[in-house]
Amino acid sequence: MAYKVAVLPGDYIGPEVMKEALKVLKAVSKKHKIDLEFNEALVGGAAWDKYGKHLPDETLELCKNSDAILFGSVGGPPSEELLPKWIGVAGNSLLKIRKEFDLYANLRPARLLPALSSASPLKTELAEKGFDILVVRELTSGIYFGQPRGREGTGDEEKAFDTMVYSRREIARVAHVAFKAAQARRKKLTSVDKANVLTSMVFWREVVEEVAKQYPDVTYEPMYVDNATIQLVRDPSQFDVMLAGNMFGDIVSDEAVGITGSLGMGASASLAEGTFGMYEPSGGSAPDIAGKGIANPIAQILSGAMMLRYSFNLPAEANAIEKAVDEVIAEGTVRTSDLGGTSSTSEMGDAITANL
Repeated sequence: MAYKVAVLPGDYIGPEVMKEALKVLKAVSKKHKIDLEFNEALVGGAAWDKYGKHLPDETLELCKNSDAILFGSVGGPPSEELLPKWIGVAGNSLLKIRKEFDLYANLRPARLLPALSSASPLKTELAEKGFDILVVRELTSGIYFGQPRGREGTGDEEKAFDTMVYSRREIARVAHVAFKAAQARRKKLTSVDKANVLTSMVFWREVVEEVAKQYPDVTYEPMYVDNATIQLVRDPSQFDVMLAGNMFGDIVSDEAVGITGSLGMGASASLAEGTFGMYEPSGGSAPDIAGKGIANPIAQILSGAMMLRYSFNLPAEANAIEKAVDEVIAEGTVRTSDLGGTSSTSEMGDAITANL
Protein backbone atom coordinates (compact mmCIF):
# COMPACT_ATOMS: atom_id res chain seq x y z
CA MET A 1 0.00 0.00 0.00
CA ALA A 2 1.07 3.60 -0.57
CA TYR A 3 1.45 5.91 2.41
CA LYS A 4 0.37 9.42 1.41
CA VAL A 5 2.36 12.24 3.00
CA ALA A 6 1.35 15.90 2.85
CA VAL A 7 4.64 17.83 2.70
CA LEU A 8 4.41 21.42 3.98
CA PRO A 9 7.92 22.96 3.90
CA GLY A 10 6.84 26.44 5.02
CA ASP A 11 9.20 29.39 5.35
CA TYR A 12 12.92 30.26 5.32
CA ILE A 13 14.96 27.17 6.32
CA GLY A 14 11.82 25.00 6.15
CA PRO A 15 12.29 24.07 2.45
CA GLU A 16 16.05 23.64 2.93
CA VAL A 17 15.80 21.04 5.69
CA MET A 18 12.70 19.43 4.18
CA LYS A 19 14.71 18.66 1.03
CA GLU A 20 17.16 16.62 3.10
CA ALA A 21 14.44 14.81 5.03
CA LEU A 22 12.78 13.76 1.78
CA LYS A 23 16.17 12.61 0.46
CA VAL A 24 16.57 10.32 3.48
CA LEU A 25 12.97 9.06 3.41
CA LYS A 26 13.24 8.23 -0.28
CA ALA A 27 16.44 6.30 0.37
CA VAL A 28 14.74 4.32 3.14
CA SER A 29 11.68 3.63 1.01
CA LYS A 30 13.87 2.32 -1.81
CA LYS A 31 16.01 0.15 0.44
CA HIS A 32 13.12 -1.30 2.45
CA LYS A 33 10.66 -1.41 -0.48
CA ILE A 34 7.95 0.77 1.06
CA ASP A 35 5.72 3.02 -1.01
CA LEU A 36 5.78 6.62 0.17
CA GLU A 37 3.84 9.17 -1.87
CA PHE A 38 4.87 12.79 -1.22
CA ASN A 39 2.59 15.70 -2.18
CA GLU A 40 3.76 19.24 -1.46
CA ALA A 41 1.67 22.31 -0.55
CA LEU A 42 2.18 25.86 0.72
CA VAL A 43 1.74 27.02 4.32
CA GLY A 44 2.68 30.07 6.39
CA GLY A 45 4.23 33.12 4.75
CA ALA A 46 4.89 31.15 1.58
CA ALA A 47 1.15 30.53 1.29
CA TRP A 48 0.36 34.18 2.06
CA ASP A 49 2.39 35.31 -0.95
CA LYS A 50 0.17 33.29 -3.30
CA TYR A 51 -3.20 33.03 -1.53
CA GLY A 52 -3.29 35.89 0.97
CA LYS A 53 -3.83 33.41 3.82
CA HIS A 54 -1.56 31.22 5.93
CA LEU A 55 -3.47 27.96 5.49
CA PRO A 56 -5.11 27.76 2.05
CA ASP A 57 -8.10 25.49 1.49
CA GLU A 58 -6.01 23.50 -1.00
CA THR A 59 -3.40 22.76 1.67
CA LEU A 60 -5.98 21.75 4.25
CA GLU A 61 -7.70 19.48 1.73
CA LEU A 62 -4.40 17.78 0.88
CA CYS A 63 -3.80 17.13 4.58
CA LYS A 64 -7.27 15.59 4.91
CA ASN A 65 -6.52 13.22 2.03
CA SER A 66 -3.16 12.13 3.44
CA ASP A 67 -2.03 9.59 6.02
CA ALA A 68 0.35 12.01 7.75
CA ILE A 69 1.72 15.55 7.54
CA LEU A 70 5.44 16.32 7.34
CA PHE A 71 5.70 19.97 8.41
CA GLY A 72 8.67 22.33 8.10
CA SER A 73 8.40 25.66 9.87
CA VAL A 74 6.52 28.96 9.60
CA GLY A 75 7.33 32.50 10.61
CA GLY A 76 9.25 35.57 9.56
CA PRO A 77 12.04 37.77 10.92
CA PRO A 78 11.40 39.80 14.10
CA SER A 79 11.70 43.05 12.14
CA GLU A 80 8.65 42.07 10.06
CA GLU A 81 6.48 40.43 12.71
CA LEU A 82 3.84 43.21 12.56
CA LEU A 83 3.41 42.96 8.78
CA PRO A 84 0.13 41.34 7.62
CA LYS A 85 2.11 38.48 6.09
CA TRP A 86 3.36 37.37 9.49
CA ILE A 87 0.75 38.48 12.02
CA GLY A 88 -0.80 35.37 13.56
CA VAL A 89 1.06 33.05 11.17
CA ALA A 90 1.52 30.24 13.69
CA GLY A 91 -2.02 30.48 15.02
CA ASN A 92 -3.52 30.65 11.54
CA SER A 93 -1.56 27.67 10.24
CA LEU A 94 0.17 25.46 12.78
CA LEU A 95 -2.35 25.77 15.60
CA LYS A 96 -5.25 25.54 13.17
CA ILE A 97 -3.93 22.24 11.81
CA ARG A 98 -3.45 20.90 15.35
CA LYS A 99 -7.05 21.76 16.22
CA GLU A 100 -8.53 20.65 12.88
CA PHE A 101 -7.08 17.14 13.23
CA ASP A 102 -7.26 17.01 17.04
CA LEU A 103 -3.51 16.42 17.33
CA TYR A 104 -3.69 16.34 21.09
CA ALA A 105 -0.48 14.50 22.05
CA ASN A 106 2.86 16.08 21.23
CA LEU A 107 5.89 13.81 21.65
CA ARG A 108 9.25 15.56 21.78
CA PRO A 109 12.33 13.43 22.44
CA ALA A 110 15.50 15.03 23.77
CA ARG A 111 18.66 12.92 23.75
CA LEU A 112 22.19 14.04 24.44
CA LEU A 113 24.48 11.84 22.36
CA PRO A 114 27.94 11.17 23.85
CA ALA A 115 29.60 12.62 20.76
CA LEU A 116 27.80 15.94 21.31
CA SER A 117 28.50 16.33 25.02
CA SER A 118 30.89 19.22 24.32
CA ALA A 119 28.12 21.11 22.47
CA SER A 120 25.79 20.99 25.46
CA PRO A 121 25.63 24.02 27.79
CA LEU A 122 25.53 21.62 30.75
CA LYS A 123 28.51 21.18 33.07
CA THR A 124 30.97 18.64 31.68
CA GLU A 125 30.20 15.94 34.25
CA LEU A 126 26.47 16.21 33.52
CA ALA A 127 26.90 16.29 29.76
CA GLU A 128 29.09 13.21 29.80
CA LYS A 129 26.38 11.30 31.70
CA GLY A 130 24.00 12.03 28.83
CA PHE A 131 20.22 11.80 29.01
CA ASP A 132 17.24 10.46 27.10
CA ILE A 133 13.97 12.28 27.83
CA LEU A 134 10.58 12.15 26.15
CA VAL A 135 8.36 15.18 26.80
CA VAL A 136 4.66 14.48 26.21
CA ARG A 137 2.82 17.79 25.82
CA GLU A 138 -0.94 18.27 25.65
CA LEU A 139 -1.39 20.18 22.40
CA THR A 140 -4.99 21.19 21.66
CA SER A 141 -6.30 22.66 24.92
CA GLY A 142 -5.05 24.79 27.81
CA ILE A 143 -4.23 28.46 27.63
CA TYR A 144 -3.39 28.43 23.91
CA PHE A 145 -6.98 27.51 23.03
CA GLY A 146 -9.05 28.43 26.10
CA GLN A 147 -11.96 30.88 25.92
CA PRO A 148 -12.61 33.66 26.67
CA ARG A 149 -9.56 35.55 25.49
CA GLY A 150 -9.02 39.05 24.22
CA ARG A 151 -8.51 42.67 25.14
CA GLU A 152 -10.86 45.26 26.58
CA GLY A 153 -10.95 48.69 28.16
CA THR A 154 -8.97 51.83 27.40
CA GLY A 155 -6.13 53.85 28.86
CA ASP A 156 -4.71 52.66 32.16
CA GLU A 157 -7.67 50.27 32.51
CA GLU A 158 -6.99 48.47 29.25
CA LYS A 159 -6.26 44.78 29.81
CA ALA A 160 -5.63 41.56 27.93
CA PHE A 161 -6.55 38.06 29.05
CA ASP A 162 -6.22 34.39 28.14
CA THR A 163 -7.97 31.52 29.87
CA MET A 164 -6.54 28.13 30.79
CA VAL A 165 -9.24 25.48 30.39
CA TYR A 166 -8.94 21.69 30.64
CA SER A 167 -11.58 18.97 30.71
CA ARG A 168 -11.14 15.63 32.46
CA ARG A 169 -11.16 13.85 29.09
CA GLU A 170 -8.45 16.09 27.65
CA ILE A 171 -6.12 15.51 30.58
CA ALA A 172 -6.78 11.79 30.87
CA ARG A 173 -6.21 10.95 27.22
CA VAL A 174 -2.80 12.61 27.00
CA ALA A 175 -1.85 11.09 30.36
CA HIS A 176 -2.58 7.62 28.98
CA VAL A 177 -0.28 8.35 26.02
CA ALA A 178 2.49 9.39 28.40
CA PHE A 179 2.13 6.41 30.76
CA LYS A 180 2.10 3.95 27.84
CA ALA A 181 5.25 5.60 26.50
CA ALA A 182 6.86 5.23 29.93
CA GLN A 183 5.97 1.54 30.01
CA ALA A 184 7.96 1.08 26.80
CA ARG A 185 10.94 3.03 28.17
CA ARG A 186 12.38 3.17 31.70
CA LYS A 187 9.02 3.14 33.50
CA LYS A 188 9.19 6.55 35.14
CA LEU A 189 6.84 9.49 34.59
CA THR A 190 7.09 13.04 35.93
CA SER A 191 3.97 15.18 35.60
CA VAL A 192 4.77 18.89 35.44
CA ASP A 193 2.19 21.35 36.79
CA LYS A 194 1.62 24.44 38.97
CA ALA A 195 -0.88 22.91 41.37
CA ASN A 196 0.28 25.16 44.21
CA VAL A 197 -1.19 28.21 42.45
CA LEU A 198 -3.54 27.42 39.55
CA THR A 199 -6.95 25.78 39.97
CA SER A 200 -6.70 24.21 36.52
CA MET A 201 -3.41 22.62 37.56
CA VAL A 202 -4.91 21.23 40.78
CA PHE A 203 -7.42 19.53 38.51
CA TRP A 204 -4.61 18.40 36.17
CA ARG A 205 -2.78 16.72 39.05
CA GLU A 206 -5.94 15.02 40.35
CA VAL A 207 -6.74 13.49 36.95
CA VAL A 208 -3.14 12.41 36.25
CA GLU A 209 -2.96 10.71 39.65
CA GLU A 210 -6.17 8.83 38.85
CA VAL A 211 -4.66 7.63 35.57
CA ALA A 212 -1.41 6.71 37.33
CA LYS A 213 -3.24 4.07 39.37
CA GLN A 214 -3.87 2.16 36.13
CA TYR A 215 -0.10 1.87 35.52
CA PRO A 216 1.33 0.35 38.72
CA ASP A 217 4.53 -0.64 36.89
CA VAL A 218 5.36 3.03 36.21
CA THR A 219 6.92 5.18 38.93
CA TYR A 220 4.93 8.40 39.04
CA GLU A 221 5.95 11.75 40.54
CA PRO A 222 4.36 15.21 40.29
CA MET A 223 6.65 18.22 40.08
CA TYR A 224 6.03 21.96 40.00
CA VAL A 225 7.11 23.53 36.72
CA ASP A 226 9.60 25.92 38.30
CA ASN A 227 11.38 23.04 40.02
CA ALA A 228 11.23 20.94 36.85
CA THR A 229 13.07 23.59 34.85
CA ILE A 230 15.74 23.75 37.56
CA GLN A 231 16.10 19.98 37.75
CA LEU A 232 16.49 19.74 33.98
CA VAL A 233 19.76 21.65 34.15
CA ARG A 234 20.80 20.26 37.53
CA ASP A 235 20.56 16.60 36.46
CA PRO A 236 18.49 15.80 33.34
CA SER A 237 19.35 12.09 33.59
CA GLN A 238 16.83 11.78 36.44
CA PHE A 239 13.95 12.15 33.95
CA ASP A 240 12.42 9.56 31.63
CA VAL A 241 8.97 10.73 30.45
CA MET A 242 7.82 14.24 31.32
CA LEU A 243 4.10 14.98 30.96
CA ALA A 244 2.88 18.58 30.82
CA GLY A 245 0.05 20.81 29.69
CA ASN A 246 0.22 22.94 26.58
CA MET A 247 2.10 26.00 27.84
CA PHE A 248 4.40 24.30 30.35
CA GLY A 249 5.07 21.51 27.84
CA ASP A 250 6.07 24.10 25.25
CA ILE A 251 8.63 25.60 27.65
CA VAL A 252 9.97 22.38 29.18
CA SER A 253 10.38 20.60 25.84
CA ASP A 254 12.35 23.53 24.38
CA GLU A 255 14.61 23.56 27.43
CA ALA A 256 15.15 19.79 27.19
CA VAL A 257 16.13 20.02 23.52
CA GLY A 258 18.21 23.14 24.16
CA ILE A 259 20.49 21.37 26.60
CA THR A 260 21.25 18.68 24.00
CA GLY A 261 23.38 21.32 22.33
CA SER A 262 21.16 22.48 19.48
CA LEU A 263 17.49 23.00 18.64
CA GLY A 264 18.49 21.54 15.29
CA MET A 265 18.32 18.10 16.94
CA GLY A 266 14.72 18.48 18.17
CA ALA A 267 12.15 16.35 16.34
CA SER A 268 8.49 16.01 17.28
CA ALA A 269 5.32 14.05 16.61
CA SER A 270 1.82 15.47 17.12
CA LEU A 271 -0.64 12.60 17.28
CA ALA A 272 -4.40 12.21 16.94
CA GLU A 273 -6.45 9.20 17.95
CA GLY A 274 -5.54 6.34 15.62
CA THR A 275 -2.55 6.68 13.29
CA PHE A 276 -2.79 10.19 11.85
CA GLY A 277 -0.09 12.62 12.91
CA MET A 278 1.94 15.69 12.02
CA TYR A 279 5.72 15.63 12.27
CA GLU A 280 7.91 18.71 12.54
CA PRO A 281 11.23 20.03 13.90
CA SER A 282 11.15 22.32 16.92
CA GLY A 283 13.75 24.89 15.88
CA GLY A 284 11.59 27.31 13.87
CA SER A 285 12.12 28.99 10.52
CA ALA A 286 15.45 30.71 11.46
CA PRO A 287 15.34 33.61 8.97
CA ASP A 288 18.82 34.70 10.07
CA ILE A 289 20.48 31.65 8.53
CA ALA A 290 18.06 30.93 5.66
CA GLY A 291 19.64 30.71 2.23
CA LYS A 292 23.13 30.14 3.60
CA GLY A 293 23.01 26.37 3.35
CA ILE A 294 24.07 25.89 6.97
CA ALA A 295 20.85 24.84 8.70
CA ASN A 296 20.93 21.55 10.56
CA PRO A 297 18.45 19.15 8.88
CA ILE A 298 18.62 16.44 11.56
CA ALA A 299 15.47 17.54 13.41
CA GLN A 300 13.47 17.36 10.19
CA ILE A 301 15.04 14.01 9.30
CA LEU A 302 14.27 12.55 12.74
CA SER A 303 10.72 13.89 12.49
CA GLY A 304 10.41 11.80 9.34
CA ALA A 305 11.60 8.78 11.30
CA MET A 306 8.91 9.42 13.91
CA MET A 307 6.34 9.52 11.10
CA LEU A 308 7.41 6.07 9.97
CA ARG A 309 7.12 4.75 13.54
CA TYR A 310 3.87 6.31 14.74
CA SER A 311 1.72 6.77 11.62
CA PHE A 312 2.92 3.93 9.40
CA ASN A 313 3.98 1.33 12.00
CA LEU A 314 7.40 0.89 10.42
CA PRO A 315 9.70 0.71 13.47
CA ALA A 316 12.57 -1.02 11.68
CA GLU A 317 12.73 1.72 9.05
CA ALA A 318 12.49 4.43 11.72
CA ASN A 319 15.29 2.76 13.68
CA ALA A 320 17.43 2.67 10.53
CA ILE A 321 17.19 6.45 10.14
CA GLU A 322 17.90 7.11 13.82
CA LYS A 323 20.86 4.72 13.75
CA ALA A 324 22.26 6.48 10.67
CA VAL A 325 21.99 9.87 12.39
CA ASP A 326 23.72 8.56 15.52
CA GLU A 327 26.55 7.01 13.53
CA VAL A 328 27.16 10.12 11.40
CA ILE A 329 27.27 12.26 14.54
CA ALA A 330 29.57 9.78 16.30
CA GLU A 331 31.92 9.64 13.31
CA GLY A 332 32.26 13.40 13.62
CA THR A 333 33.54 14.50 10.21
CA VAL A 334 30.20 15.87 9.00
CA ARG A 335 28.57 18.41 11.31
CA THR A 336 26.74 21.65 10.74
CA SER A 337 27.86 24.84 12.46
CA ASP A 338 25.40 24.54 15.36
CA LEU A 339 27.17 21.27 16.24
CA GLY A 340 30.63 22.77 15.98
CA GLY A 341 31.34 21.83 12.38
CA THR A 342 31.51 23.46 8.95
CA SER A 343 29.33 21.09 6.87
CA SER A 344 26.42 22.31 4.79
CA THR A 345 22.79 21.31 5.09
CA SER A 346 23.03 19.11 2.01
CA GLU A 347 26.30 17.51 3.13
CA MET A 348 24.65 16.43 6.36
CA GLY A 349 21.70 14.98 4.44
CA ASP A 350 24.06 13.23 2.03
CA ALA A 351 26.08 11.70 4.87
CA ILE A 352 22.99 10.27 6.59
CA THR A 353 21.68 8.95 3.27
CA ALA A 354 25.04 7.34 2.47
CA ASN A 355 25.11 5.70 5.91
CA LEU A 356 21.71 4.13 5.22
